[in-house]
Amino acid sequence: MSAPRIVMLPGDGIGPEIIGAAKRLLEAIGEFEFEERLMGGCSIDAHGTALTDEVLEACRAADAVLLGAVGGPKWDSTDPGAPRPEQGLLGLRKGMGLYANLRPVRPSPALVSASPLREERIAGTDLLVVRELTGGIYFGDSGRDGDSAHDTCEYSAAEIERIARVGFEAAQRRAEGSGRKPRVTSVDKANVLETSRLWREVVGRVAPDYPDVELNHLLVDNAAMQLVSRPADFDVIVTENLFGDILSDESAMLTGSLGMLPSASLGADGEPGLFEPVHGSAPDIAGQGIANPLATFLSAAMMLRHGLGRADDAARIDSAVDAVLDRGLRTPDLAGEGETAVGTDEVTEAVLAELNA
Repeated sequence: MSAPRIVMLPGDGIGPEIIGAAKRLLEAIGEFEFEERLMGGCSIDAHGTALTDEVLEACRAADAVLLGAVGGPKWDSTDPGAPRPEQGLLGLRKGMGLYANLRPVRPSPALVSASPLREERIAGTDLLVVRELTGGIYFGDSGRDGDSAHDTCEYSAAEIERIARVGFEAAQRRAEGSGRKPRVTSVDKANVLETSRLWREVVGRVAPDYPDVELNHLLVDNAAMQLVSRPADFDVIVTENLFGDILSDESAMLTGSLGMLPSASLGADGEPGLFEPVHGSAPDIAGQGIANPLATFLSAAMMLRHGLGRADDAARIDSAVDAVLDRGLRTPDLAGEGETAVGTDEVTEAVLAELNA
């Protein structure tokens, strides 16, 4: 059997540094075929567009895609016709049919004190936000007419059903071997929005296909409140595009650092997924050797688990990251008062050492 083919998109800012570190990590895990391509601002500089047709085709043909980060002030412009790095990411999502975004939130025990919430409130938090990625208000008709504007939110039953199944199946996987009952919280605004009433109806219709999974519904405003008052009570949250965008960022900050959070964007079965850290390109520290590679390592673990069917290898990476944090190693974004910060290479070497051990 040939080695899995991974397209690596380093992107901009610290992207090449963290993707370089992730490549070392994957080489220590097993045999892979790597193909590096330009996407984002670097592609604009080279080709005049953030995503070329050739790169999109290479991503479609791969087994998985690992992305660093895109963007930076160099490409900021008020010209609506100017290419922007973020267009590459949107083009990838659309071109690869990536309709499900998975963002796990599991604060490392060693970093619980970094959360803005009290330790006793954040303790035990281990949740997954499943966000519908290609429908809703972001992809509906929009426009302006003088002093008025509109943005249309539309969903079909088929779009809702497929993301609901992702949520239920994720809950089942997360509960395997744990002895606990898997739970899905479906978030909507069914007391106001017709799309949300359809959402709740369809999710409820899918639920009987997963009799082992407990389903409950929350209105989005209540869900936002509950995430900060009892985050450890959530298992899987499944929701539409706009609500998922907001709630996943709220959930991310429960950990106290965006530098620790991975994500996966998935499409139909058998199609390659896109895996990337949540943080941005951090151009202010690019090239200084101090970027935090851990979110990229955890994104690589998600790639192994959700994209390549190698859950055991993914668990090895997760454990190695936790062990390094337990030893007190911190990049500058994680280092607190009195803690000594180390660089990208030092953290990478420490994680590799844990893997080898």
